[in-house]
Parts: sequence; C-alpha cells; structure tokens
Amino acid sequence: MSGIATKLQHLREKSKGIGTNSHAGKYLNQDFEELRRSCLERGQLFEDDCFEALPSSLGFNELGPNSSKVRGVTWTRPTELCRNPKFISEDATRTDICQGALGDCWLLAAIASLTLNKQVLSRVVPHGQSFTENYAGIFHFQFWQFGDWIDVVVDDRLPTRDRKLLFVHSAEGSEFWSALLEKAYAKINGCYEALSGGSTIEGFEDFTGGIAERHELARPDPHLFKIIQKALKRGSLLGCSIDVRLGSSITTLILRNPWGQVEWTGAWSDNSEDRERLTNRSEDGEFWMSFSDFLREYSQLEICNLTPDSLTDDEYQKWAETEFEETWRRGVSAGGCRNYPGSSSSSSLFLLLCSVIIILVELLGLQTAVV
Repeated sequence: MSGIATKLQHLREKSKGIGTNSHAGKYLNQDFEELRRSCLERGQLFEDDCFEALPSSLGFNELGPNSSKVRGVTWTRPTELCRNPKFISEDATRTDICQGALGDCWLLAAIASLTLNKQVLSRVVPHGQSFTENYAGIFHFQFWQFGDWIDVVVDDRLPTRDRKLLFVHSAEGSEFWSALLEKAYAKINGCYEALSGGSTIEGFEDFTGGIAERHELARPDPHLFKIIQKALKRGSLLGCSIDVRLGSSITTLILRNPWGQVEWTGAWSDNSEDRERLTNRSEDGEFWMSFSDFLREYSQLEICNLTPDSLTDDEYQKWAETEFEETWRRGVSAGGCRNYPGSSSSSSLFLLLCSVIIILVELLGLQTAVV
C-alpha cells in the first residue's frame, strides 16, 4: 500500500475511534474474539502463524537458531507444565515477576510497576482470560504504539527447557499472565532477544501512552522528593536504575529489584533496626532505603506521566492533553533510541522539525511541558 493510501486508511480508522483507549486496533489484523471463537468451534488450540513456535522467534544472535543457548528449548503450553495453571491467581502483584534467561529486567521493572496501578494494568492485561472458561490456547494484551493502542494476540506455547519456563515466570510456577505478556511484547518487537537491553521508561510508555521524564540523580533537582510525591498523586509510574558504567535523612523510599533477590543492606533495609518500624521483612527483592542513600546509589529516576487516555477515573490528579498528528520522516524527524540521546526524540533536531507535538498542561500548578 502506498504512503498516501496508508495515511488515508489510518485517518479513516482514527475517525472511527480505532486506536483509542476504548477501541484498540488489531495488530496484524488478528481479531482475538474471532480467532478464539473459531478455535472453540473446531475444537483446536490456537497456533499463531504470525509469531510461530520456531527458533527465529527466540532471537537472531545469542538466541539465534544456531546458538548453544537455545539447545533443548521446546515450546510448551501451561496446561502441559502444571496440573492447574492460572492466568492470574487472585490478584496480579509485583512479586509475580521473576526474571529468566533474558536481559529484560528493564521490561520486568515496568511490568511490576503496572501491578501497583490496577486501572492501568487492566488496560494492558484485559480481564476475562483464563485456562478454564472458553480456553482455546489464545490470549491477548494491549500496548500503545506510535500514537495508537493495539491489541496483540499470542498463543500460549512458551519457551521451556526441562519443563521450566525459559524467560519470565511466577515464583510458584503456576501463574502465567506475566510470561504471556512478555511473549506479546516480544511479538511486536520481532523476537525475544530484541527485549534484551532497554530502558524501563520505554516499557512505561508502551504500557500507558504516557509522557516520560528522566532525572539524573548525580545532579538532582532540589525539589526531587516533592516531584516524586506529586508524581505518585498523579498516578505516574516510576522506575530507577544504576548506570553500570559508573562506579543521612529520615525520609525513606520503598523500591523493588525485578530480580526479586538482591536487596539494599544499609539503613532502613530488611535487617536494620530502623526497618522494625516498617512492614514485614522478607527476601522478595523489595526494600526501603533513605532518600539520601537513594540519590547516592542510583543513577537515574524515570517518571512516566499518564494522560487522560490512560486514567479515566477521578482518583488521580490529571493532565490535559492536546495532540497534533503527522508523520516521522527518515533523516528529518525520526529519531533513534534513548541509548543515543543525540538521535533520540529528545534531540534538538527532533524538537525543531518533528511535526508530532504533544502539549501537556498540568491541571495543578499550570506547568507546561512540550515534547
């Protein structure tokens, strides 16, 4: 389809509300309800021909077809791994996500943050999915991509070795929403290996359609703690990271390591006397630390501010949003990833030339940000 025809088709879909929060577009034209109905009528489990259970779906280099790291990998359905698999067991929590043999801790941190905001989580992980009622081996998730919400379907054949999930998994091994979400995200990125290495803020944006900001903690804003408090009141998602290339206040923060094991051991940690004043202690990757220690030990704080399209109730203070849509052009307005700031969407060239402008006006304080 030509560029003009594609643009006209996109405008027609937008005029019908397709791509909005309430009416996600169908990724690769795959309709979840129709596919599930067809499978149930035929008495067959869904097999996704758009993201097949093949080595090419795992990766291209370290997880490529000829790599030793993929030897012995088989694609297995949860119903074949345990007697009573659950999509979500009672309630999705941040302890449901344990990292596997893939360097996507940035993504897992974003997924864990989703569980703290049930409204946003239900947007990404639609209700009504299970391994019992209307089970047909098909599940679906929704992501924000290039200004539109898309609905992505996957079959539930997951990479395993020795009957254990190769990548993300739940602690008890019988809950599979996070593993299937990871598969859907791998699908829109081409393969699992494409998720190895990234920024939590990228996951935040793809899960919410929100607008990101980054704070360098070596040079923190003097009002950073108040900024964090304000962000939480707005329902924003927050993540922090340590730059591996780089080598007291009573104010505390609670953080979580997506690996679920390594924790802070200093003041306010699980084993400190101060920690007795807080909640229960356990080796779950979640810990408290003083704000001054946080600034010293961490490198970046990333905040994803949610738009009214992400938050629909009145529980949170919100932003107002106006969006002007056009196209990205190679060599003119299209930017690179955040690992290369000079070519990313935050570059001065992008700010000068990009025709996609989103203006956010914070309702409280009337502060304006232009991205």
